Amino acid sequence: MDADWIEHRRSDDRELVGWMKPVGDGFVAIDLLGRHRTEPVDWMVAEETLDELGLAYLADPHEFRLDDGSWLRVRIAEVSPSAIRVKKDDWGDMTATQVYYSLPFPITEDQLRPL
Repeated sequence: MDADWIEHRRSDDRELVGWMKPVGDGFVAIDLLGRHRTEPVDWMVAEETLDELGLAYLADPHEFRLDDGSWLRVRIAEVSPSAIRVKKDDWGDMTATQVYYSLPFPITEDQLRPL
């Protein structure tokens, strides 16, 4: 996370939903995984983009690229500007071995992608 990123929080509960990065005369909306969600746009468009995006995408299944190049179905367990942790998707099996992977922030599409 760059020092010039501006936090954007939902107005109703003040939950962090992303950042706005100043670029030229505009702002780039950045989600909690560090992905750019817009090109440079005006402040209001960046805010609206993050508000509409919300947090629901964090609950969706994703795929994580393993060292051998294969993709593993995962769920996002934690996000912060210091790291992203994903968990092997066990489809709610309480007896399954919990397998976690730590990823750098920001994430790239070649490391983690929506399923």
